[in-house]
Amino acid sequence: MKKKTYDSPAAALEGVLFDGMTIMSGGFGLSGNPESLIPEIRASGVKDLTVISNNAGADGFGLWMLLETRQIRKMISSYVGENKLFEQQYLSGDLELELTPQGTLAERIRAGGAGIPAFYTKTGVGTLVAEGKPVETFDGEDYVRETWLRADLAIVKAWRADPAGNLMFRKTARNFNPNMATAGRVTVAEVEEIVEAGSFDPDCIHTPGIYVDRVVLSTINEKRIEKLTVRQREAA
Repeated sequence: MKKKTYDSPAAALEGVLFDGMTIMSGGFGLSGNPESLIPEIRASGVKDLTVISNNAGADGFGLWMLLETRQIRKMISSYVGENKLFEQQYLSGDLELELTPQGTLAERIRAGGAGIPAFYTKTGVGTLVAEGKPVETFDGEDYVRETWLRADLAIVKAWRADPAGNLMFRKTARNFNPNMATAGRVTVAEVEEIVEAGSFDPDCIHTPGIYVDRVVLSTINEKRIEKLTVRQREAA
């Protein structure tokens, strides 16, 4: 079996980055972000990127780092909030944006991994989302046709992996990561722990290793919280 584990995030990305490529980046808000791989993409200087992700990180963290260096040409995402730089670059025309409803984004990625070129959904019919897309009627209802999403590289963050690349995610950090792992020509997973082969109960594997090309231990595990609201405990 080909060795899938790498010694560092930089080594795990060696030979797969090029200008103008499309990258899928897992995470929802700041949960499940590939925290260790994004800085290495920044350090590589690769540019003119199309990035597919639910959002673009938050101020000072996550994909924000690639926005700051103007390495991203286009975002395909569903949420712009909590990131002033994302908003500014889009409104000024410096960043192309394909805004996609969140459920549609997830299904487009899943379709890409499953080899389904297109599907129909009611979401977005009659709105800007449907502009330029075919609309057909089924059982008296209009549906807009959406196309799959695939990428040259998918970067994901998991909780655990084994040497074969089988992945387990933890709680909400699962989010977009498993779908994206299936839709990249090359998939690199950073993980908090690499366990011995045979450690996983097959029924507990979230992403089979057949979808994962490279695995590396994460070097950054900050797991930041975007917004934290603390309520005073009521007096007894």
